[in-house]
Amino acid sequence: MLVQKYKDMLSGKSVIRELSEFATARGQEIGYENVFDYSLGNPSVPAPREFTDEMIRMLKQMGTNELHGYSPSLGIPGVREAVAMSLEKRFGLPYRKEHIFMAVGAAGALAHAFRLVTEPGDEILTFAPYFPEYGPYVNLTGAVLKVVPPDTESFQIHFAKFEEMLTEKVMAVLINTPNNPSGVVYSAETLERMADLLRKKSAEYGHTIYLISDEPYREIVFQGVDAPCVSAFYDDTIMCYSFSKSLSIPGERIGYVAVNPACRDAEDMVYMCGQISRGIGHNCPPSIIQLAVAKVLDKTADLSVYETNMNLLYQEMTELGFTCVKPGGTFYIFPRALEEDAKEFCRKALKYDLILVPGDTFGAPGYFRMAYCIDTEKVERSLAALRRFVKEVYR
Repeated sequence: MLVQKYKDMLSGKSVIRELSEFATARGQEIGYENVFDYSLGNPSVPAPREFTDEMIRMLKQMGTNELHGYSPSLGIPGVREAVAMSLEKRFGLPYRKEHIFMAVGAAGALAHAFRLVTEPGDEILTFAPYFPEYGPYVNLTGAVLKVVPPDTESFQIHFAKFEEMLTEKVMAVLINTPNNPSGVVYSAETLERMADLLRKKSAEYGHTIYLISDEPYREIVFQGVDAPCVSAFYDDTIMCYSFSKSLSIPGERIGYVAVNPACRDAEDMVYMCGQISRGIGHNCPPSIIQLAVAKVLDKTADLSVYETNMNLLYQEMTELGFTCVKPGGTFYIFPRALEEDAKEFCRKALKYDLILVPGDTFGAPGYFRMAYCIDTEKVERSLAALRRFVKEVYR
């Protein structure tokens, strides 16, 4: 007999993926260049030349087994050491390779982090708006994801609701900064206040409440915006990172878990990740990609196009009367729709070949997300379609 919970999920497919598939089909009809597809957060800029060069060099000069054989369960030691040294240099925390576990992207890192600190029935809190895949990521472990309602004034943390929901059943808090879908970067004030509350409640309940920090957009931060290191604020932080966005290599599925060196049992936690891998199959990321990213830890793709696109859209949206918190990073913007039902708003936008994602799927009804990781030329052309949409439907 098929497992019913997975069968039930067939009726709840990702709205983002469905819209992306619609955009592809529409593109086959009218030319994809004429479809303004803001659905999927797929990086649009080339990988750094240094990454490509390193891949070519290794393929020419290194042996097949070294490049394509299994890596150790925790990741290649030299790669883990390089990641730790890079984190120590950048953030001033004494990371060593014993604090690093190489993972299959941020999703793989999160899969390990959740299982490190929760048992079935335990709760993990996250904050709306949030990446909708957190639901199945957490709930299919047997833990339960609970969502704190959003502070729609700033999309920082709604602390009154947070404290109310931070019960004894909560074993971990999951944050994402810079944030998908809002583009907001949590301030130092927000992180300090959150850390103080976690320390207070951990002492009150007699167990550690871990902070799991999902950081795939860490390098996409705009001019004048401070993006503090989350791990510097709270000892019991588990950092989950991906190179997908920084190096523009999402298909390579490479990232890591970095346990704060100040965290109790930090080294045991990394070894435990190796054991978790045995049960979930997220083990031994590709050796060649581990080796390649280790050589470009101080590099990124040219991420400046995202800030250019953000400024174009933010200016246009505000001039058209949208309410919108200005993004501090990522390649997402999250305005309020021009009617209460964001799903209906996004449905109407399809007639103008504008592919927008309603905020209901992110835990923020009434808003919508635009993933502007597309060519700037296409963003500029989309503005005319956006103006027509607003004028003809809402004015």
